[in-house]
Amino acid sequence: MPTSSIPPTLRGGYDIQTPGHPRQSLALRAAAVHRKPRRPGCVGVARTTVIGMTASLSPDQARGLRHRAQLLGGSTLSPREVVDRAVALQGQDLPAVLRAIALRSAPGTTVDDVRAAFDSGELVRSWPMRGTLFATTPEHLASLLALTGTRTLQSMARRREQLGLDDATIDHAHEVAVAALETTPLRRADILATWEDAGISTDGGRGYHLLVHLCISGLAHWGAFTPDGSEQFLTRTKTPRETDTDAALSRIVAGYVAARGPVTLDDLAWWTKLPKTGLRAAAASVDRIELAQLGEKPVYLDAAASASADSNWQGSAETVTLVPAFDEWILGYADRSLVASDAMFDALVPGKNGVFRPAVLVDGVVVGTWRFSAPRGAKSRTPVVELLEPVSGRAARLIDDALAAWPHD
Repeated sequence: MPTSSIPPTLRGGYDIQTPGHPRQSLALRAAAVHRKPRRPGCVGVARTTVIGMTASLSPDQARGLRHRAQLLGGSTLSPREVVDRAVALQGQDLPAVLRAIALRSAPGTTVDDVRAAFDSGELVRSWPMRGTLFATTPEHLASLLALTGTRTLQSMARRREQLGLDDATIDHAHEVAVAALETTPLRRADILATWEDAGISTDGGRGYHLLVHLCISGLAHWGAFTPDGSEQFLTRTKTPRETDTDAALSRIVAGYVAARGPVTLDDLAWWTKLPKTGLRAAAASVDRIELAQLGEKPVYLDAAASASADSNWQGSAETVTLVPAFDEWILGYADRSLVASDAMFDALVPGKNGVFRPAVLVDGVVVGTWRFSAPRGAKSRTPVVELLEPVSGRAARLIDDALAAWPHD
């Protein structure tokens, strides 16, 4: 919720702004930031309680467990290991997903290191579910498409009809693309030109739809980066399609829970767009998945995480985290109320246009958004923060430090 109690200031080389205020001095800002952010859903439970054999988590504990599960405090993992552990990470914004992976990897990991994982084929990007681009591994992509591909293509049938793409045209486009990609990976513009040369119109959204259909059919994916790093080459998919779909579903559920828990069945169903009956059975088949209670909702979490449920964030100290646009901290769940108020969510997605802004977290609660004042490579470029929830003076200093140290650009 926008607050008039936090005047903006110029601090540490970047702007902290709040709506409706001109830029003011550090002294005014320092006198105003005095409270911790309002924690959505917080009921003030300090320790895990047990009802029968089911742990009952407070909202604070749930956020702490998620923060660790999401590796937002860092890890010792490589970019490939980060993505393999999470199954897939939201990837429609290419620069943002590179940052999201680097952020969760071992200290010193750069965006260039993440690009290198795509260049080597360790990571790929495609539309494995929900008609949304994700970064994943070749193996997880094969498993996801085995489970979701047919369902997703069926959901696109009406759009294909609107675009005038009949089965014969789709089949022809697939044949042309596969033949071209067997020789060399292609830029997006080149595959569209190849289709046009073959008499397949790509106007009016047809080209995009053909690309998505090709990839969901398991024939191609986005792989290595072009020399200038601005886009990825469309690459022929060679990984065999998963045949044991029960085992694949169990692996996907286990990875989703381990990298995002605690989560509800609704979260899991929303993320995969798969039926709850199969997801529930898959969760029950994974030994390391345990059940807990968050308010009135049963939640899944990894057994290793549940063992640390009694530990608070880091004593009484506040933890500040910056996440890039479209981050799984927000988009990895159907219900985002644990981490953001309604007003804060509106600020994250202005006008509900589907474009998620980078977020500032204090103890896992979204308190504001951040961005750079100019595009990458500009002579003068500083981070700009817009706080919409009140924060303490200590948290404000930690936000300064986090922005000054942000290495993933």
